[in-house]
Amino acid sequence: MNPKSDHETEKEKKLTITNTFGDSLENYDPDSDRGPHAYPKRNQNKKNGILKNTETHHSAVDSSHQDLADILGQNWPKHAGPAAMILNKPRMAAESSISEDIKHYKDVVKPASPISIKIAPEEPLQRFTVNDYQSLVEIPGTDLAIGSLVEVSNSVVCEDLYGVIRWIGFPPGASKSLLVGIELEDESNLKSMITSDGRHNGVRLFTCQDGRAVFVPANKCTADRRFADVDTSNTVNKVSNNQAKKFGVADCPAVYGSVPPLEIHNSEELSSICGKFKGIQGHHNSCYLDATLFSMFTFTSVFDSILYRQPGPQDIRNYSEVQKVLRDEIVNPLRKNVFVRSDRVMKLRELLDQLSSVSGLTCEEKDPEEFLNSLLSQIMKVEPFLKLSSGQDSYFYQLFVEKDEKLTFPSVQQLFEQSFHSSDIKLKEVPSCFIIQMPRFGKNYKMYPRILPSQVLEVTDIIENSPRQCFICGKLAEYECRDCFGNLQSGYGLESTSFCPQCLKLNHSHAKRNNHVSKKISVPKDYRKRADHMDAPRVYMELFAVVCIETSHYVAFVKAGSGPDAPWCFFDSMADRKGEQNGYNIPEITCVPELTQWLSEEGARSINETSTNDKVLPEHAKRIFCDAYMCLYQSTDIMMYH
Repeated sequence: MNPKSDHETEKEKKLTITNTFGDSLENYDPDSDRGPHAYPKRNQNKKNGILKNTETHHSAVDSSHQDLADILGQNWPKHAGPAAMILNKPRMAAESSISEDIKHYKDVVKPASPISIKIAPEEPLQRFTVNDYQSLVEIPGTDLAIGSLVEVSNSVVCEDLYGVIRWIGFPPGASKSLLVGIELEDESNLKSMITSDGRHNGVRLFTCQDGRAVFVPANKCTADRRFADVDTSNTVNKVSNNQAKKFGVADCPAVYGSVPPLEIHNSEELSSICGKFKGIQGHHNSCYLDATLFSMFTFTSVFDSILYRQPGPQDIRNYSEVQKVLRDEIVNPLRKNVFVRSDRVMKLRELLDQLSSVSGLTCEEKDPEEFLNSLLSQIMKVEPFLKLSSGQDSYFYQLFVEKDEKLTFPSVQQLFEQSFHSSDIKLKEVPSCFIIQMPRFGKNYKMYPRILPSQVLEVTDIIENSPRQCFICGKLAEYECRDCFGNLQSGYGLESTSFCPQCLKLNHSHAKRNNHVSKKISVPKDYRKRADHMDAPRVYMELFAVVCIETSHYVAFVKAGSGPDAPWCFFDSMADRKGEQNGYNIPEITCVPELTQWLSEEGARSINETSTNDKVLPEHAKRIFCDAYMCLYQSTDIMMYH
């Protein structure tokens, strides 16, 4: 073979020129109709964005001063891009001239041009964090802020979407595109929309159920008309009609000042305030809160300190705002007009959802204890009602007992004493309010099919250092024997564990009890001096409400007053409904005159024996015996000091 000429050798050093996408011009076809982007193959020798000679690592113009036109020709079409202008120029004399022209065209050609003489290294895909987002607390120029109820106009969905604002701000690189993150009420109409669990482009901005979060421009959001509150005098009639369409009731004004609980003396007076559109109107899974609030404030003042305590240094910044909404827009209207519209309650739900660790309070199914924890503990900083000898404090007490097969229809008193005995704890003081959760697990499993809510709860024997009577002789008790609990034929409760020294010795002399272990009871010195002249006082608490649950729906039985003869009513915040998705619930209060008799020991025993099948029980009897979830007791003496 003939040795190759220098010219041929140089031509074999094919120089590769690439566009911004890394494509090669080595086999570019100038007659192709695919335009300047139609390159035949990728450059396999490009690494880290640096052009390489296919055989050597020389730069684009090597030390031999050769011209690009010699290698690639000079008859390039104009549509080949800026490179054609270089290639079609007369041959340059030196490398410096070519370099200056290339530099010139590199400066004037925009970065998006399809062909560049030199390629910058490819940048990796940029990942953002939450710190790259500029967050706001409100939409400028509007009354909408985080926590506001809004409706979203969207051309993809026929109907407006409703939800709560969870995030407001600017995404990275879009300082003029204000974005709003919304947690929607439901996901029924979202098949054609992009949804998430609160993430935007992979960055978490808030948290909600997957499929409920959407991010929309701020101009797509307006205040939810269903809960709009307009007080302009020129539009009173229009607004009243609009409110009546949304809620069934046109007006629900705030009531300021101090309004005492409703005072009811008999069933006739109770019947006068009963009926539909009475109580608290439910909306979107609010029954847990409606039933609890109605029980707490309608006929009793045991929780009124929450309404009037002045804020202190330990309170959160929004303390007064929450207190005013609770007092002026819910409790006072309930006591004065016996009705609270659902938009008033929604204000409280929004605040609780924003300010506490309990999420989903505006739309999800919750339990009463979750609401109480949010309101009493985290926001209002209420002093716990229960102070236990173990050093713990609590707002409610969960009954933990082992099932006794002998008990077919236990009372709350029996389960209460069994639970305290098994846990071996006592209360440091008599509480003003005692909220007791029934022994059940979740909404479905119930330990006992029926439980009798005791009308009176005796707490004498669970109060630490409280004077107690000897179970046998009635004198001042100085010893307690936990092993004697339920062993004596005439007694089953905690009262059977208290003895004076003489009766303790006599009782433990029996062969079955001589191995029992007793301990000394601490008796106040002042009382010991008067013990021979007076009986030890017994401490009782009065049942004033029972919150019940059936198939995830909460209702309440509430005592309309104090004393053994006070009548009872039944409350359901969603007793009826008008309309479908955009309709409203109808709350109702019903007088239940038979309940006092049903709750007595004799009446309960009779109805339990005659109606062994739950299906044949009277409707309200079935609910209070079979569906009791939480019993609320109060001390009329102690509550005066709280």
